[in-house]
Amino acid sequence: MLSYTETLAYLFSKLPMFQRLGPAAYKADLTNTLKLCKYLKNPENDLKCIHIAGTNGKGSSSHMLAAILQSCGYKTGLYTSPHLLDFTERIKVNGTCIAPEYITTFVHRHKSQFDAMDLSFFEWTVGLAFQYFKDQKVDIAIIETGLGGRLDSTNVIHPIISLITNIGYDHQALLGNTLAQIAQEKAGIIKTRCPVVISSFQEEVAEIFIKTAAAQQAPLFFASKEWKITSHLNESQVQHIKAYHVFTKKEISIPMDLCGQYQLYNLPGVLKTCDVLCEMGYPISESKIIKSLSRVQQLTGFMGRWQCISNKPLTIADTAHNSDGIKQIIKQLQHLNPSKVHMVFGMVRDKSIEPVLNLLPVNYQYYFVCPDLPRGLPANDLAETAANFNLNGTVYASVWEGYMAAKNAANDSDLIYIGGSTFVVADFLKQYNL
Repeated sequence: MLSYTETLAYLFSKLPMFQRLGPAAYKADLTNTLKLCKYLKNPENDLKCIHIAGTNGKGSSSHMLAAILQSCGYKTGLYTSPHLLDFTERIKVNGTCIAPEYITTFVHRHKSQFDAMDLSFFEWTVGLAFQYFKDQKVDIAIIETGLGGRLDSTNVIHPIISLITNIGYDHQALLGNTLAQIAQEKAGIIKTRCPVVISSFQEEVAEIFIKTAAAQQAPLFFASKEWKITSHLNESQVQHIKAYHVFTKKEISIPMDLCGQYQLYNLPGVLKTCDVLCEMGYPISESKIIKSLSRVQQLTGFMGRWQCISNKPLTIADTAHNSDGIKQIIKQLQHLNPSKVHMVFGMVRDKSIEPVLNLLPVNYQYYFVCPDLPRGLPANDLAETAANFNLNGTVYASVWEGYMAAKNAANDSDLIYIGGSTFVVADFLKQYNL
């Protein structure tokens, strides 16, 4: 039998993978996933799932819900992508990653059939997650889409609730060039008579969700119209939020350990999903919600979302990688008002980089890097394009070298930010943990 390292090497080398190759690895078809599930005797049919799609906020919302549900005593499966440090992060039960031994055994048992089906990396991973959650007898499984929704490999499930987070511009080459087209793809996870929660009411796409839900006879809730954020105080390690429910007049105070201000857009969707779960017979107490949201990272192992690395200088790593995400990051950085911002920044080559670069302040010091994967945009190319936006900086051979240069240049009153891509943060955290 292959070792765990050999198993992953086999999978990464033999199977297409969007994380490594970009659009070339994307299969806009559910045929293979349906074949795979049938071969595995449809483990997904034995799961009670919450299905989550959206441009930004999927990962945060997934982990917040997982923290709440497992704290309430439900054995909770969590499937997300991509991973930061190790593949096992993608599949968890009650915050514990899948065992490498389970993965190697699963691959050994099914390798010949998988080869015959010509499965993509993502299709294979989805099958693994469904089977593992069934074997673990989870009470509820939180399933995050990888890309899009309608044709995403996870969209073979029949969830008890669907949650759709913020809609923004990302993966336009695959999902469409307008918000309406992108929203239509995300709306593809809405199932017949399955309640759907939309985290934020966005005027330009709301009608798409209304029409899709009506066609599917699915109860529809715009969470931001029910849960209002009434106050917010952000600190480096915690943000204090008060949320008010319009209909019940109830206000709750939440000390969240996820400190990105963009969580203000995700929280209403999480709270409304909890409301719907309660109505469906899954008791969730207010005290559990408050306590869980103060310990999301501890309970689930969540990383890379406004993650505070150190305080002097304040060093933040965040996986925001598109215009909407970066816009929120810049807003929060400006609010902190550091003496100087040192930005260790890299992107992937299949993203539309100009809209992101156009948002970056010209007075920051930039350290241009390339994440270590074939999709990575060469740092020289990034720096050359950035110069067209008057963004000045130096090119570094690796994310870690860029970080070390920033660390050496920064004063205690400065701020170091590491981001631009999930894979930049992944490279940094791998080296930082060593």
